[in-house]
Amino acid sequence: MKKLLIAAIVLVSIQTSYSQNDGQNDLGAWAMLFTTNRISEKMSIHAEAQYRNFEVGSNFNQLLLRTALNYNISERAMASFGYGYITTDGTFEESEGEENTTEHRIYQQFVLRNNVGKLKFSHRYRFEQRFINNPVSGTDAQYRARYFLRITHPLSEQLYVTAYDEVFLNLQGDTFSQNRLYGALGYKFNKNLRSEIGFLKNHIGNRNFERLQVALFINTDLRKKNKE
Repeated sequence: MKKLLIAAIVLVSIQTSYSQNDGQNDLGAWAMLFTTNRISEKMSIHAEAQYRNFEVGSNFNQLLLRTALNYNISERAMASFGYGYITTDGTFEESEGEENTTEHRIYQQFVLRNNVGKLKFSHRYRFEQRFINNPVSGTDAQYRARYFLRITHPLSEQLYVTAYDEVFLNLQGDTFSQNRLYGALGYKFNKNLRSEIGFLKNHIGNRNFERLQVALFINTDLRKKNKE
C-alpha cells in the first residue's frame, strides 16, 4: 500500500511540473515602437509601446506603455523623468478567468553617450519606483536600479549592427532581478526613422527566455509647428 501511495505522489508531482510550463522552451516575440518628440532646444518627450508574447504571434505576456520628459544637458548627456503603465500575464498557460497584474511605474534616468572610432556607446542609469497590483498577492511597492550599455557599429550609411546588455538590481529582497543580452541588425531609412530586428536572451532569476524583437524608432520635431 505504501509503495502504491509513493508511486501515486511521484506521478502527480511529475504531471504537475509538466503542466506548469513557463514558456522557457518557446521562442517569444516583442514588438516595439519608440518615439522622441523635440519640443524645444533642450526638451523632448519620449513615448513608447511594447507588446510582448510568450510565443511568436500568440500567447500574450505583457503590454508596456511608457513616456518621459527628457532634458538634453548636452549632445552627450540627457536626464529624464518618466511614467510607465504595465499589464502582465505572468503565466504561460492560458487559464480561464485569470486576471493580469498591473503596475504603475515612476522612473528617473541619466544617459551618457560617447564614441570610440566608429563605435558608438550609450550608458543608461535608471532608478524605478514600482507600484504593483497583483490579483493574488495584493498591492506592493518595489524599487529597482538598472544599468544599460549599448554598442553600435555602422556597416554603411544605412545599415548598422548593435548590441546591448542590461542588468536589473532589486533594492529589496534578492539583489539580482534579471539580465538582458541583445543583438540586432538595424536600418536607417532617414535621420528620423529607423528599424531593428534582433534577438534577446532574458535571464530572470533562474529562468531563461529567448525573444525575437522587432523595433521601430521615430523622431519628430514639434518646434516647427510652434514657429508656425
